[in-house]
Amino acid sequence: MIRAQVKWWPGNVQVGDTHIHDLVWGILLLLICGYIGVAIHPGDPWRDIIAVLFGIGTGLTLDEFALWLNLKDVYWSKEGRASIDAVVIAAAVSGMLLVGVRGWIDVTTDVADAVQALVGEIGVLGVMLALVNAAKEKLGMAIWSILIPVSGIPSVFRLAKPRSV
Repeated sequence: MIRAQVKWWPGNVQVGDTHIHDLVWGILLLLICGYIGVAIHPGDPWRDIIAVLFGIGTGLTLDEFALWLNLKDVYWSKEGRASIDAVVIAAAVSGMLLVGVRGWIDVTTDVADAVQALVGEIGVLGVMLALVNAAKEKLGMAIWSILIPVSGIPSVFRLAKPRSV
């Protein structure tokens, strides 16, 4: 928009004869948002707002990547293509990391759910074995069946005491 000289766009920021590049604003946003995110650690919705501002700062900084690389203003030249490449690579790597991390979170959630279900089923088995052992008046084995469910299996198949339920 600066190059097209759009009337409503503020244009270049200048201090005297020095042009202030987007890189400066991006670095300032990264520093401020990084500090707030780490030191202050705000809750929602401020955490989300800080994340968006951090992303904007990253974009402004990567937009001037060719300036970092060449240490001169090459934005509109052939070397300026490095800025576009840096943004595309950063976006691709970020996307892959986000998708990869999300996959691991889903897998761990599924495993945790399966483990909880298995532990619950073993607990129910222990209670059922304890009830059968208690009905056979094998109170010691009933207690052991609750503590270690598989320990009550042999006594369930053994004969009960003559006066038991």
